[in-house]
Amino acid sequence: MTTATDVNQPSLKTEAPAGRRLSLPVLLLVIAGGLALTSIVRIITGADGITNVSQMSTALQLAVPIGLAGLGGLWAERAGVVNIGLEGMMILGTWFGAWAGYQWGPWTGVLVGIIGGCIGGLLHAIVTITFNVNHIVSGVAINILALGATRYLAPLAFEGVQGGSAKQSPPVDSLGSFTVPGLSDGLSTLNEKGWFFISDIAGLLGGLVTDVSWLTLIAIALIPATWWILWRTPFGLRLRSCGENPIAAESLGVNVYKYKYIAVIISGGLAGLGGVFLSIVANPFYLEGQTSGRGYIGLAAMIFGNWMPGGLAIGAGLFGYTDSLNLRGGSENVHALLLLAAILLLIGAVWLVIRKRYVPAGITLVIGVLVFLWYATTNEVPNQVVSATPYVITLLVLALSAQRLRMPKADGLPYRKGQGK
Repeated sequence: MTTATDVNQPSLKTEAPAGRRLSLPVLLLVIAGGLALTSIVRIITGADGITNVSQMSTALQLAVPIGLAGLGGLWAERAGVVNIGLEGMMILGTWFGAWAGYQWGPWTGVLVGIIGGCIGGLLHAIVTITFNVNHIVSGVAINILALGATRYLAPLAFEGVQGGSAKQSPPVDSLGSFTVPGLSDGLSTLNEKGWFFISDIAGLLGGLVTDVSWLTLIAIALIPATWWILWRTPFGLRLRSCGENPIAAESLGVNVYKYKYIAVIISGGLAGLGGVFLSIVANPFYLEGQTSGRGYIGLAAMIFGNWMPGGLAIGAGLFGYTDSLNLRGGSENVHALLLLAAILLLIGAVWLVIRKRYVPAGITLVIGVLVFLWYATTNEVPNQVVSATPYVITLLVLALSAQRLRMPKADGLPYRKGQGK
């Protein structure tokens, strides 16, 4: 018997093929294995900073804006709209958040920053959905427009104000943070012991319970909330159907334009929230160029995560960790990670041999040997390499994960209302 709910909910499978997905136990084993290898490298090299509490806390702070941008991209692309404009929407969030925050308080700044990002999302939606302009062109235009608008508005709003200048806002009050008493100190003590694996887990967990901003907690909660809304509600099913087969969705009564608009506006709001995090939490002020390409890295995290919230969170954590190396013991820590990279490349070569892919295995082995020689013949790496590490990791991860990716089928494709009739 067919019900009204069945009619309005097209049956579409939007996940990657089952053979290419990692189950939760396997994923946890992979993460544990990676942490164990990192622990071995820490003991061999003596670079205790790669897994200490301060490093992990910094990594979490740097991962949040990347994750929020990636989450924004996920909402848009699950509805079939490519959002290259995440960077511009983050820029709007940084400016609007700081502008409202220093005048009316940080939480007002959070709200206004989200609205600023939503404005960018709305512009992108109008151009791509209503006027059917190429999504990439529209996204680039949004980025340029946001950069130009904030450069024009910053001197008008901040110049002449105490603590402000043509490129910087006055300081914004803190949103506050929390530390779990007892647990934080216990994990820090355990991390300082330097024990294999246990101290590294303590460092990772310690970073999650030490001096954590309330906005970080909200951002983390948005990951499971997004999964639940998009994969466990009728609203989410209809929205995802617009990114898989909008013509079929329209034929079943789904208002495709409405769902695309909602998704892209939410996308802009999430990217704007990432910008707010940068201008209120990471730094208590707006500063020109503050996003530093994090919108693009967020897009890369989304692709690495195969358009799924959990994978996106792992990608954001990885990119946030490599970015944190710039701030804490960069040269020493990156040099130690060369050994980790060499080990991972060796494991990758063995895996490719098992799968009888001998040419890629040979190339991977040669690269692994070269990386090991780099580690063995040097004591540190140039600062330029440290600065470039997050971007190099972004490219490598996307290159290595490309074969298992599966984007929504109608992502970026033109759609006109009425095609399903």
